Order: sequence, then C-alpha cells, then structure tokens
Amino acid sequence: MENRGGRREKATPVRILIVGAWDAGAAQVEAVLRQAGHDVHRAEVEEAWARFEELAPTMVVLTGISEERLALVRRLREHTQEARPFVLMRVGPEEAGAAVLEEAVAAGVDAFLPGEAPAPYLQACLRVATRHAHIEAALHESRLRAHAVLATTVDGIITIDAYGTVESFNPAAERIFGFAEDEVIGRNISMLMPLPYHDEHDEYLRSYRDTGRRKIIGIGREVVGRRKDGSTFPLDLAVSELEVEGQARFTGVVRDITERRRLEHEILRISEQERRRIGQDLHDGLGQQLTGIGLICQNLARSLRDQNAPAADEVEEITEMVREADEHARGLARGLIPVDLEATGLRVALQRLALSAERLFGIRCTFEEVGTVLLHDNTIATHLYRIAQEAVSNAVRHGRAQHVKISLAGGDNRLRLRLHDDGRGFPEALDEDRQGMGVRIMRHRARIIGASLEITGVPGDGTTVICTVRDVQAPLPMGGQEYG
Repeated sequence: MENRGGRREKATPVRILIVGAWDAGAAQVEAVLRQAGHDVHRAEVEEAWARFEELAPTMVVLTGISEERLALVRRLREHTQEARPFVLMRVGPEEAGAAVLEEAVAAGVDAFLPGEAPAPYLQACLRVATRHAHIEAALHESRLRAHAVLATTVDGIITIDAYGTVESFNPAAERIFGFAEDEVIGRNISMLMPLPYHDEHDEYLRSYRDTGRRKIIGIGREVVGRRKDGSTFPLDLAVSELEVEGQARFTGVVRDITERRRLEHEILRISEQERRRIGQDLHDGLGQQLTGIGLICQNLARSLRDQNAPAADEVEEITEMVREADEHARGLARGLIPVDLEATGLRVALQRLALSAERLFGIRCTFEEVGTVLLHDNTIATHLYRIAQEAVSNAVRHGRAQHVKISLAGGDNRLRLRLHDDGRGFPEALDEDRQGMGVRIMRHRARIIGASLEITGVPGDGTTVICTVRDVQAPLPMGGQEYG
C-alpha cells in the first residue's frame, strides 16, 4: 500500500491462524500474508480450538463455509468476549448465497474474502482485513489498560448519562458506597445522595439539559454521599463532561474524606481547647495578679497622697496603667473564650460582639434575639460565634458596610443565626472556586456542627449569611457516621 507521498506503508505484523482444508486458494492466502510479514499458522478444523488457545491469534481465516467452521466461529465469540479475534471467511462463488452469508454474519464472521480473485485484489482485501484486525487488537489492549486503571484506582469513578442513569461503577466506588456494581448500574445516581441533595441533583440535570448552564462541571467541590446502610459521609467530587456518539456523558471522580474531616474536627477541637486554656490563664492568672497589683498601687498612692509625697502622682499613673493592662488582659481572655458555658452564653457573646464591632470599626452593629434561645452545647455555640465574627469582619473589610444586623432565632430544637449588612455585596462568596480562606473556614465550621450555611450577596444591596442548626440536640457528626 502506498501513502500520499508515494511510499509503500509497512503493515504492522499480526498473528494469524488459517483454519480448514489446504488447497491452492489457502496456499495463496498464506503466501500473501507471509509476504506482508505476518506470523501465519495452519490448523485443521478439528484442532482449531486447541491451536487458538495456544497461539491467541489476532485474526482467524476460515477457508470456506461449513457447519463445523460456523460452530467454531460461535465458540470463538462465546468464549473470547474480552479478546475476540477478527474472523475472515474465504467464500467461493458456489457458497456465496444470501442465506449462507447471512448465517455466517450471525455466527460472528467479520468480513469475507473471495474464493477466486486476481492476486492484486486478494492482496488488497487481506491488507484491509489485517489492518482491521490490528485496530481491533489495539482497541482491546486499550480497553484492558483502561479497565486496569479503573479497577485499581483508589478513587471512585462513576459515569452517568444526561439523565443521571449510572453506566459504570468501578470497584473503588463499590468500596466507598457499599453497593455492588449490578445494584447501581441502570439506576439514577441520586440513589447515592441523601435528601435534599437527591432532589437538587435531579433539578440540576434538568436545568443543564434545558439551558446548558454548568454549575459543577470542571470544578472540584465537597458533597454529601449516602452509603448502602443509609449513613451519610463527606465526599470530594470532580465532574467532567464528554460526548459519546453525540450524547452527553458525565464522569465523576469521588473520594471519601471522612478521615480528613475527622482530623480537621480534632484539630479545631484541640485548638479551641488550647485557646480556652490560655484565656482562662489570662483571666484567672494574669488578670488576678494585675488586679492585686492595682489594689496595692492604689493603696500606696492614697498613703503617699496623705503624706503629701511628691511620688503620689507617679504611683497613681502606675495604678492607672495597671488597671488598663488588667482590662486588656481580660479583653483578650474574653476573645479567647467568647462564649460562656451557660445556656445563654451565645446570646451574651453576640451582644458583646456587636458592641465590640461598633467600637473597633466605627459602624452601627445591632443584635436581635427572636424567641428564647437556649444552647447547652458550648462547642456549637463557639463555632456559631466564630462564624458571626468572620461574617462581621467580611462585611466591614470587603463589603464596606456601615450597618450590620445580627439575629439569633430558636425554636422546635432548631437554631438560626442570620447576619445582614448594607455593604456593596459579596458575590464572590457564592463561587466556590473563588472563595477566600475566611468563607471556607465558615463553611467548615458549619459542617462540623452539622449545620447548613447560605451566603447570598447582591452587588449594591449587601450580603446575607444564614447558618441553620437543624437539631441542636443531635450529636456532632464525628467520623462521618452522619454528615450534613
């Protein structure tokens, strides 16, 4: 075969098994194939299967049609689904009836070779056939490599169609979710999601089909998965889109991050514990010492004043400095331990936050409590306070707000913290790919206490942050037993 430059292309050698009676036509086929550099072997029909298993040829050439040969083709197709050879059948003029050829195609023959043909025509037919055989073998090898990657990767890989129907589910996904492949294939991907994410995903796919608007494709994000036993857990998800025969397909790569979340939770718990210890040391240790020194200085100044001693003014100045240092130490302690252990500690801490924001930032910051909010879990209260603290800071630093309103509402075992400002809006908080560290930490704190966090920003109309704890009595989501 010549390429466009006029040079003959060298065929890629393949292993070929010729099966059937040996005649002049079969010898001609063998000669052409050997001349092209292929590895050619012969076999009678009776020994063909044993020779096939021994040689594992890329192509099988059958010299004529018979029931024995068609039975061999069927056996090849039934028992070699993963490594099926390219089957070429040589048919003479007396055998080329429509019904016979149809039966051969139904059995699994890939192509036919004329029994009698000029040498150049025969060479061209065999060249095309061997090229197809090589392509089939290369595709098979590629499929094996892809299957090996899917089977051994530690990440779950799931493919779905445009309607959410699962088309593939690799072994890692089986381990992550607890479902066997045949329990998931053909079903909707939402079976792997808890409510409300179940309904949200169906709506996202409908919206994507109608508008073509992408929200998560090409962006890594954290989602909540549902195992076979009903438990929920955090997942890292990356979604990519591909097109197969004009139809959209989506591939999701998932990783169980339960252990990562547990470690992060433990780090935050230890840091809060250490923060509380330092705060208590400041309050009970340094604060008490400064209070004692201040009282001693105050008594000394009074005594010196009674004696008209010139040092009395200096001692009074020292007393005032000690008092200011004492107040500063106690302020640091309150910052490290913002929430008291009492059930009303969060309310008091948020009131103090509003006053502190007015004093530090020179803005108007108000606090409102709706209903009676009693929160006995100090961990939840502390995380809610830190979320409010970060939201106020963002409103001033990024939103240029002049008024921030903090609201705390409780009832029916639920609790909602809401902050709204009149700044310029904070739309970047909505784009997970552009979030700053502060917003990420707010979301992480919400996840730790099993709460939802919504941030909505309208340019020129301020930002609203809402954190909702659905069940203040529920245990915190440790270790991924329950998440979200």
